Amino acid sequence: MVSKINNHSLLDNLPIFGMIHLAGDKPVIRALEELSIFEEEGITGAIIENYHGSIGDVIGTLQETSQRKNNLVIGINILPNDFEQAFSLAQQYKADFIQLDHVAGRYDQGELNFPIYSSFKRRHKDTLVLGGVWPKYYHPIDGSNLDADLREGMTRAEAIVVTGAGTGKETPLDKIRRFKEVMGGHSLIIGAGLTPENAYRQLLIADGAIVGTSLKLNNNPCEPVDRLKVRDFMSQVKEARTYKINLK
Repeated sequence: MVSKINNHSLLDNLPIFGMIHLAGDKPVIRALEELSIFEEEGITGAIIENYHGSIGDVIGTLQETSQRKNNLVIGINILPNDFEQAFSLAQQYKADFIQLDHVAGRYDQGELNFPIYSSFKRRHKDTLVLGGVWPKYYHPIDGSNLDADLREGMTRAEAIVVTGAGTGKETPLDKIRRFKEVMGGHSLIIGAGLTPENAYRQLLIADGAIVGTSLKLNNNPCEPVDRLKVRDFMSQVKEARTYKINLK
């Protein structure tokens, strides 16, 4: 698999990253089928994540994608927030980026070990990072300041990911606006709850998105990707892209 991005061009023109949840009895086979749908329907790239599958399933999928020619950019997310393994796998299989639950902030569940992260980031400078701040399922400790955490996150990741309350839950529009107001020109990626119904208005504010649940049969992350849902979703993305291009 040859990298398909040049520097930060991955983040240009409202990129859409489809989530590969690695569910089902044969998760790698399903993942390859879903990757084909994503590519054929114009999605920018995919994130291979051990949400339902194992690390072995992630590796198996990466092994397959590394041997195939496709136009998708590939990202990796190793839950929970395992940047060491994500960076290492990205280097081994020439993935383009990694996603992390959080890159800044202090939470009841802990915080990023920045000295170690910084060391890995320096050694993998060609791997872009999409990192969350105040993400779903994490609870900032008392006294946390969102603006300060966002500014810190911008120094640690090429794009910040904003989410709502959980997987498949819509990210509040006010939260997206707040993040963008603080971040200015830094890339903001919506990381949860995007649907054909809300994609247009949310993507007029943000700079890209990660989408998974709404592309599945019955809006269930355990189910396979539905091609028609992908097509409907991408029709809204195309409208948002056209609007933004006409603004320039």
